[in-house]
Amino acid sequence: MLTTLPKRTQAETACDLIRAEILDGRLPPGAKLNIKAIEERLELSLGAVREALSRLGAEGMVMGESHRGYRVSPVSRAELLDLTRARVELESLCLGQAMDHGGVEWETRIVAAAHRMERLQSLPSEAEARSTAAWNEAHGEFHEALVGACPNQWLLRMRDMLYRQSERYRRLSVPLGTDQRDVRGEHRQIMEAALARDKARAFAAIDAHLFATAQLILRSPLLQEP
Repeated sequence: MLTTLPKRTQAETACDLIRAEILDGRLPPGAKLNIKAIEERLELSLGAVREALSRLGAEGMVMGESHRGYRVSPVSRAELLDLTRARVELESLCLGQAMDHGGVEWETRIVAAAHRMERLQSLPSEAEARSTAAWNEAHGEFHEALVGACPNQWLLRMRDMLYRQSERYRRLSVPLGTDQRDVRGEHRQIMEAALARDKARAFAAIDAHLFATAQLILRSPLLQEP
């Protein structure tokens, strides 16, 4: 029996497309959002674009300005540090519960996601590999697989919101050549600790991994105070 998937609304489509443009940097931090231009570019209704921007405002991706429409939310040192601290706490909480409840299916999904991510990373330049849409998708699947057995849906929803916000910053860090990181090794350490049900090691690996990205951006010109 075939399962009929629910039809996506124009607002949902617009939300996904605009979010992707923000995450990819095509709509940079602080950019003014011309609603009419977005409507024409995406070939969606004005109402759908307005609803999408309202949803993205709730996510913190964009911010409304009184009588002036919307603009992409800016980035800042303070927000990045707060976001990273919050994500470390929530990722660890979700991962801990996943380690308590996860079975062989959970383990298999993690290993498969890690394998896909590593294969996609096998380009001459690791930074080049990590800038592709395919790798970004695989990276998201890996981190989602780690917490996939967490039974608390509220925690997972909040974790998803923080992940999307942190992706804005992480993707800004990819072209920065100021550090030599073993991103592949960082992911492998997290996976091995999770599969071993070693919470202390897994939480330490999550902390090191997320703050390595944060520190790279903090030392870059992107967030230097004028």
